[in-house]
Amino acid sequence: MVEFDVVPLPETDHVAEGDRAPDFTRPLVNDEFWEDTSLSELTDEGPVCLVFYPMDGAFPATYIWNELRDRAFDDLLTVVGVSISTPYAHKRLVAERGMNYDLFADPANGVAEAYGIAHDLDGMAGVSEPRPATFLLDEDRTVQYAWVAEEWPDFPPYDDLEREIRALVD
Repeated sequence: MVEFDVVPLPETDHVAEGDRAPDFTRPLVNDEFWEDTSLSELTDEGPVCLVFYPMDGAFPATYIWNELRDRAFDDLLTVVGVSISTPYAHKRLVAERGMNYDLFADPANGVAEAYGIAHDLDGMAGVSEPRPATFLLDEDRTVQYAWVAEEWPDFPPYDDLEREIRALVD
């Protein structure tokens, strides 16, 4: 059993249900290549589940992506991740996890800042990562469902997320 301390996170004024999600353009990485892509390009094609997670290699990333992979949401809508990891690290994660999901590379953490979910890392001045969060967006980028971690570590309520995804696409 992995031992770790659970730490409450400060309150945050994050993007909420009913808000229009901020658009952004970042490198979008799959198992073969990456290219600059905007979130609005993805939502133009249908609903998107936007998943923020800590850097690749951190244990929460492994748990989050294993769970999402096992639930196979990719046949219902576009699922895409965002973290501070580089495109090279993303390519490795996608290959190692056998993921069908693309990942936005946001090393400066600007997307998490725009969404109100940046988390300063203890003892590292000027270094932050996104706190775990999921945003279910419709074609207009309106947030239909939002979950943001309130403690570290914390994981999305996968059953709630799945129920909301199925309600949106049915």
